[in-house]
Amino acid sequence: MERPTNQTTVPAHTAATWLQRWDAQQEFYIADREERFAVIADVVTHVVASVDHPVVVDLGCGPGSLAARLHERLPRATIIGVDADPLLLGLARTHYGDTIEWVDGDLAGSTWHHHLPPTIHAAVSTTALHWLSRHHVAELYRFLGTTLAPGGALVNGDHLGHDDQRMNTLGTHVRDQRAQRAGVRENEQWDTWWDAALADPELAELNRVRATRLATRAAADGTTTGDETADGHTHHGNGLSVEGHTRLLHAAGFGSVAPVWQVGDDHVLVAIR
Repeated sequence: MERPTNQTTVPAHTAATWLQRWDAQQEFYIADREERFAVIADVVTHVVASVDHPVVVDLGCGPGSLAARLHERLPRATIIGVDADPLLLGLARTHYGDTIEWVDGDLAGSTWHHHLPPTIHAAVSTTALHWLSRHHVAELYRFLGTTLAPGGALVNGDHLGHDDQRMNTLGTHVRDQRAQRAGVRENEQWDTWWDAALADPELAELNRVRATRLATRAAADGTTTGDETADGHTHHGNGLSVEGHTRLLHAAGFGSVAPVWQVGDDHVLVAIR
C-alpha cells in the first residue's frame, strides 16, 4: 500500500549536513557521480526539448540528489521524486522544499503511480532500480512503456554488468582504478552513513516512522529483517545485466535501447519509447 507524501521534516542545518555526507559516501562507489548526473540531464533536456512544461519522474529518488540537479537544468519542468524511505524523503523535503514534488511510494507496489499525472515525458533513476526484483523491474518497464509520451525516455544510471563474466571483471577493475585516481577511496561508506543517521537524535522521528514501515513490510512479506543491513536492504541486487535490462525494455515496447555513457561497470542506459 502507498502512503501520502511524508510531511515529516528536520532542522535545515541537519538535513544539509546529512546530504553532504550522503553525496560523499555515494562518490565512494561512483567516482564520476556528478558527470553521470550531467549525462542523465543532457539526455532528458534533449528528449523534452519540444515540450513546454515537461513532467520528469525520478524513480527511487532517495534524498533528492538527481531530482535537484534536474530542477536546476529544467526549471520549467515538473520534477517528481518517488521513494519509499521516510528518512531519505524527510531529508529531501527539508533541504529542497516544494520545488520538487515528493511521493512516498514503493516502486515494488501496485499503486505508487496513482500519484503521478497521466502523461510522463521522461523517467530517470540512479543507483536504485537494482533494489527491485526482476519481476518488479519488468512490471515497472511495462508501466513506463504505456505511460511515457511517444518519444519519451527512461534514463537509468547504475552499476550494470554484462552477460559476459570476463567483461564484468574488467568493468569492476576499471571502476576501482578510476575511484583510486579520483581520490574517493577514503570517503565514508554506505553502512557507516546509515549507522550514524539511524543514531542521530535529530532524525529520531523520521527513524521511528522508518522502523515502523520496515516492520510492517516484513510482516506483510512473511519475512524477518535478520538478513537486512541497517538501511533495510539485503544488498543482493537483482543481477540484471545491461543486456538483461535491454531485453526487458524491448519487451515492454521501447523501440530504442542502448548505453550512452560508461565508466567501467557504471552505465547510463537509455530507452526511448
